[in-house]
Amino acid sequence: MALKTPEQYEDSLRKMNFKIYLMGELVKNWVDNPIIRPSMNSVKKTYELAQKPEHEDLMTAKSHLTGEKINRFTHLHQSTEDLVKKVKMQRLLGQQTGSCFQRCVGMDAMNAVDSTTYEMDQKLGTKYHERFINFLKMVQKEDLTVDGAMTDVKGDRGLAPHQQADPDMYVHVVEKNDKGIVVRGAKAHQTGAVNSHWVLVMPTIAMTKDDADYAVSFVCPADEKGIFYIYGRQSCDTRKLEGGTIDVGNHEFGGHEALMVFDNVFIPWENVLMCGEFEFSGMLVERFAGYHRQSYGGCKVGVGDVLIGAQAA
Repeated sequence: MALKTPEQYEDSLRKMNFKIYLMGELVKNWVDNPIIRPSMNSVKKTYELAQKPEHEDLMTAKSHLTGEKINRFTHLHQSTEDLVKKVKMQRLLGQQTGSCFQRCVGMDAMNAVDSTTYEMDQKLGTKYHERFINFLKMVQKEDLTVDGAMTDVKGDRGLAPHQQADPDMYVHVVEKNDKGIVVRGAKAHQTGAVNSHWVLVMPTIAMTKDDADYAVSFVCPADEKGIFYIYGRQSCDTRKLEGGTIDVGNHEFGGHEALMVFDNVFIPWENVLMCGEFEFSGMLVERFAGYHRQSYGGCKVGVGDVLIGAQAA
């Protein structure tokens, strides 16, 4: 299965075990929660449109890895045409939902990690790119939604990660063993996090040798043990609890951001994509920023945004 139906997407979320806190309470049924549900509807629309023949050209692509038809949100850009179609796809979804549809960050993160891990392996002899490709094949085959997690809470922004009074202001490695690593910290403003199947974590700034423990990238299930979400509040979201459709804004669709807390989360080595290679942290941040800038820059695709796949990088 390379394309999920919208119903299969919703069912897949119901099978997950998120720890989500909203207004100080643990949410037991986040899929049907009236505050959270509109954001899930927006992501669901990315699956619905991919099933429609009239939108197939924009919403789907041919995987360069498997040759299968896949959702464009799981695709690695192979040409300027891909980048133009990406923007047109996003415009279509914006017209359909009038809201954030939340899969853009993960798509941009995967494209940035692809080329960065390739260059890491070429220079250092690591196996990060192979691990990433294995992950991407799974994402494409199962049509998964991936949260791209970059922004740390930072603390004192005048200090480097290792200089913070609280070391958990940036996600970092606290333990390594033969099976994997243990990470702790938090990622802020995570768009669509509680509607995602997996999380792709990246460093948020260029690192130095002293910050090597913070130069970490990995993937893990979004409901992994030790991950907690504090759902971001909007100024009028409680109006959705009143049961009406008047004066609630876009009552069908919406977006959300969440604070994602990593409380000693174990990551097996096969899911680790950077671990201490601080000299590549800046490259990853810049490439992600380039892709994400193109996501919201209309169809004016610049040369600096065309980072099209590892082998061409």
